[in-house]
Amino acid sequence: MSGMNGWLEGFLVWLYEGLGRLFMLLPGELGEPFQYAFMQRALLTALLVGVVCGVLSCFVILLKWSLLGDAISHAVLPGVALAYLLNLPFALGAFVFGSLSAFSMAWIEQKTKVKQDAAMGIMLTAYFALGIVLISRLATSTHLMHILFGNVLGVRMPTLILTFLVGAAAMILVKVFYRELLIYTFDPVYAKALGIPTEWLHYGLMLLVTATIVASLETVGIILVVAMLITPGATAYLFCRRLTSMIFVAAFSGGMASVVGLYMSFIHNVSSGGAIVLASTAFFLVAVAFNQIRQLLSGAAAVERGVDSV
Repeated sequence: MSGMNGWLEGFLVWLYEGLGRLFMLLPGELGEPFQYAFMQRALLTALLVGVVCGVLSCFVILLKWSLLGDAISHAVLPGVALAYLLNLPFALGAFVFGSLSAFSMAWIEQKTKVKQDAAMGIMLTAYFALGIVLISRLATSTHLMHILFGNVLGVRMPTLILTFLVGAAAMILVKVFYRELLIYTFDPVYAKALGIPTEWLHYGLMLLVTATIVASLETVGIILVVAMLITPGATAYLFCRRLTSMIFVAAFSGGMASVVGLYMSFIHNVSSGGAIVLASTAFFLVAVAFNQIRQLLSGAAAVERGVDSV
């Protein structure tokens, strides 16, 4: 195991150093920040988070799970606080409570008359409130503030390894089960009629979203990760009519937003998580404006054709 871990760490070092050298080729002072090892490590981590969140955001958008992502991202807070108290890895506590919240929301929806949005709202506020109570009892909350709002510039190798493993697993699972996910996303009833295990897909996607949130904790933070699970997919949704193209556009949008946000946070000394989310939002607003212009031009062309036909 130690040999495998050492091999993976060496591979990631080679990868982020190569990325750093590539970005140092940018003209002027644009590539200057990427000469530092911590910036290269942050660059690779941010790219991984942006791409993985972008891919999963397509399913979050199409399945109308925006509130689910918000609920799970807030529900991991008590797990982080308990892990801090028990001197355990943050990722372990976050994943346990994130999974617990996902299953408890599904249980409430199935066993009571409460609808899905209400169940999510109840669990979101309950778990987040528990996290706040636990944090208020801690002697220090300095490191936990990084979990809330992200600090990719200070990311360490264990976090990068976790992000890489979760990202690789997510990409492999989406590739292997793409056909089932495609049918389930657009028509769950038809998917069930075909014999596709829709419940397994439902809970599997929940766990995948939870794992991605956990891997993104120190990059964009608990509060802001929900934006990365929604905005890239929403941006791609404005342009694409096929799920395959939507996934690629969302992954590109999430990756680019992460790079731009990381660069701006370094240059202006601001929160890296906030800068990444703002960059993603800017891409979305540009996409909205472009889409509106395209619709106006299409409408004008249609009117012109109608006048010519008369």
